[in-house]
Amino acid sequence: MNTLLKTLLALSAGALTWQAQAAPYQSIVPAKSSVSFSYKQMGVAMDGRFKKFAAQLSFDPAKAEQAKAGFEVDLTSVDTGSGEADDEVVTKSWFNAAAFPKAQFVAKQIKQTAPNQYEVQGTLSIKGLTRELKFPMKHSAQGKDGLLTGSFTMKRADYSIGEGMWAKFDVVANDIQVNFSLATTLGK
Repeated sequence: MNTLLKTLLALSAGALTWQAQAAPYQSIVPAKSSVSFSYKQMGVAMDGRFKKFAAQLSFDPAKAEQAKAGFEVDLTSVDTGSGEADDEVVTKSWFNAAAFPKAQFVAKQIKQTAPNQYEVQGTLSIKGLTRELKFPMKHSAQGKDGLLTGSFTMKRADYSIGEGMWAKFDVVANDIQVNFSLATTLGK
C-alpha cells in the first residue's frame, strides 16, 4: 500500500509540474475548429457558419488574466446553406464585405470564474462599428492541446447588418447567436 501511495503521489507531482511549466496555447487548428451562427427568419430557426477564420492567441488556462487573444473572421466565407443567400449577405445592405471583409474580436480581459470556465471581455468590430462584448468560455484539455468553446448573442442592428428594407426585424430577427469551438495547440 505504501508503494502504491508513493507512486500516485509521484505521478501527481509530475503532472502538476508539467502543468505549471506548460506553454500557453498559441494557435488554433482551423480544420478542427468552427464558427457558426443561428438566427430566425420569418420565425423559422436558421443556421450558418464561416469557413475561414484566424486567431492570434496566448492563453494559459492557469493564468487567464495574462491571456491575449484576437480573432478574425473572413465574412466572404459565409455559408448559409444557400448560394443565393450567401451572395446576398455579403452585399452592402448586410456585411458590406467589399468595404469591410473581416469581423474582428479583440479580448481585453479573460478571467477565470470556475474550474475550466472563464469570462471574456473585449470588442467586436463589424462594418466599421465596434461594440463591447462579454461572454462565457469553457476550456477542455485534449491531451496537450485544448478546446475553447463559447457563445454569445449579438444584435445585428448594433452593427448595421441588414440596412434599408432589411432594417426591420419582421423578416430576419435582430438576435444572432454566435457559437465557437476552437481547437488550440500549445506554443513552444
